[in-house]
Amino acid sequence: MTPAGPPAGFALWALGFRPFYLLASLYSAAGIAVWAVQFLGWLPSGAYLQGYLWHAHEMLFGYTVAVVAGFLLTAVRAWTNQPTASGVPLMLLAALWVAGRILVLTPNAMAAAWVNAAFPVAVAIAIAVPLARSANRRNYFFAGLLVLMGGAVLAFHLANQGALSLPPRLGLLAGLDIVLFVMAVMGGRVIPMFTNNGVPGTNARRTLATERLALGSVLALLAADLAQAPAAAIGVLALAAAVAHAVRLWLWQPWRTVRTPLVWVLHAAYAWIVVHLALRALSAAGLVGESLALHALTLGAIGGLTIGMMTRTARGHTGRPLRADRFEIAAYGLVMAAAVVRVAGGIVVPQAYVATVVGSAVLWSAAFAIYAVRYWPVLTRPRLDGKPG
Repeated sequence: MTPAGPPAGFALWALGFRPFYLLASLYSAAGIAVWAVQFLGWLPSGAYLQGYLWHAHEMLFGYTVAVVAGFLLTAVRAWTNQPTASGVPLMLLAALWVAGRILVLTPNAMAAAWVNAAFPVAVAIAIAVPLARSANRRNYFFAGLLVLMGGAVLAFHLANQGALSLPPRLGLLAGLDIVLFVMAVMGGRVIPMFTNNGVPGTNARRTLATERLALGSVLALLAADLAQAPAAAIGVLALAAAVAHAVRLWLWQPWRTVRTPLVWVLHAAYAWIVVHLALRALSAAGLVGESLALHALTLGAIGGLTIGMMTRTARGHTGRPLRADRFEIAAYGLVMAAAVVRVAGGIVVPQAYVATVVGSAVLWSAAFAIYAVRYWPVLTRPRLDGKPG
C-alpha cells in the first residue's frame, strides 16, 4: 500500500496561529533585511516612520504582536472549549494587521496610529468573548494586556507626532514590558510542563515565592517605566527582577534539556530575559548602552520564545509529532546566534558596531526565512489527523 500524502485542502483561516505565524515569519525575515539595508544607508525612505523608530515599531507592534495574537487566538480556544476567530473574522483581523504595516510606510500618520492601535484591541475583543462565555477568569488579564498594548501603540504615535509631550521611547518601553510580562506568565506555565513531559526524569519545579517575585518584579518595572522613574530606581528593580528570574530558571533545570531542541530553545530564550534584566540594571548605572539590554530582550528572549512556540504549537495543532527536525534546529541556532552577535558583539568589540548589527540582521532573517518556507505547507494545509483547527 502507498502511504497517504498530506491532506488536501486550504486551511489557512481555520485557526488563529495559521495566518499570524506565517505573516509574522515572512514579515520578520523581510523587515529585518530591509532594516539592514536602510541602516547601511543604501535605501532612503520617505515613510512616516523612518530609521530606528520604524525598525523598533515594526518588530514590536508588527512582528511580536502578530505572534502573540496567533498564540492567544489558538490557546483561548483550547482553554475555553469555545470557538475563536476563523474564516472571515480571522481574515479581517489579518487585514487590519497588514493595513498597519502598509500605513507606517505612507505619510498618513494619524491613520497609521489608529489602525496599529486598533489591532491589539480587536484581538482583545476576539479573545474576551470566549473567555467571558466560559467564565475563564484566570485568563481575563490577557485581554486587558492587549488593550494596554493598544494604548502603548497610540502613545508612541501621538508622542512621535508631537500631540503628546512624552518621548516616543516611552511607548516602546511600555510595549516591551508588556510583552516581557506575557512571556514571564506563559513561560512559567509551559516551560516546566514541557520540560517534565519532554525530558523524562527532569524535576522542573515552581515555588510560590519565586513566581510572585518574578512576575511582580516585571509589573513593578513596567510601572516604573511608565512613571519615568529615576535611573537608580530602574536599576534596583531590574537587578531584583534578574535575580528572581535566574532562580526561576534554575528551578526548571535547563541543563537537562540540551538533547531536546523543542525544549532547550525555550530555556535558552528565557535565559535571555535574565540577561536583559541584568543589562538594564547595568545600563541604568551607565555601564552599558541601553540598546544592548533591549536587544537581549528582543532578539534573544522574544526571538527565541516566539520561534520555539511557533514551531511547537504549529506542530501540535496540525497533528504532527512534537520533534524538531534539522530545519527547526537551524532556525533556533540562527536566532540565538543573532542575539549573541548583536549583544555580546556590542560589548566585546564595540568598534565593530556596524558589522555586528548587519551580521545579526542576516542571521535573524535567515532563521525566519527557514521557518516561513518550512511551515508554509504546514500552516496552509488541514491537520494530518483530520481534526478541525
